[in-house]
Amino acid sequence: MSETGGVREVKSAARTVELLELLAERGDRPARLQELADALGVPRSSMYALLQTLIGRGWVRTDVTGSLYGIGIHALLTGTSYLDSDPRVRLVRPYLDEASDALGETIHLGRLDGRDVAYLATRESHAYLRTISRVGRRLPAHVGALGKALLAERPDGELPEGPYAALTPKSHTSRESLRADLAGVRARGYSVDREEGVTGIVGFGFALRYEHPAQDAISCSVPLARLTAGHEERIVAVMRETRARIEAAGPGAAGAVNWR
Repeated sequence: MSETGGVREVKSAARTVELLELLAERGDRPARLQELADALGVPRSSMYALLQTLIGRGWVRTDVTGSLYGIGIHALLTGTSYLDSDPRVRLVRPYLDEASDALGETIHLGRLDGRDVAYLATRESHAYLRTISRVGRRLPAHVGALGKALLAERPDGELPEGPYAALTPKSHTSRESLRADLAGVRARGYSVDREEGVTGIVGFGFALRYEHPAQDAISCSVPLARLTAGHEERIVAVMRETRARIEAAGPGAAGAVNWR
């Protein structure tokens, strides 16, 4: 049994969290009882009882036949509470608005979570060319501008061994390839994602160094079809300035709790 801070893990609580995470990862693909029982390695009867408990509390939903299961609305309510209560998110949101107005492109705020980046805020492009990135969505850190900006703030020795999953033909799949890219990120001060996460989309990522190592980053996503050399230069200039202003304000000004 695993331990956290010297306290043994509560098996029933861990199983509940694993179930909710599994349902969240499936998105719009509802699961059947046996699928969930097999995935988590628990008896069918135990899984059924857990599902019924969570349905009663709004954390899981089921269809009219009672045979399909998905994530419930209380997951959304809890996620919204996280965003509303986080002082860093509150601090950064106005700057995202300003950068979006100045550039007319999609601007993101993301946070490193293990080997992924979770998107915490997004301001859509004025042209509204939708990408796959949305608030609450997670993407592997090695494939996007946000993630690479944050990985570059850490020693290369912390990078996991490959091979890495490829989301597009241009995604990094080896540790060596990613490490070379991160060296360029450190040299220029920001990351560039040229269709590595989404085909047809280029991203520019900037780590927010109000804590060390940086946990948060901002990025600008732009369709390759309208990315000229002049527009790229302006994006970098505006995003550099936006980062500097956010860092100058700092999370301390927002009364941030030093969460672990």
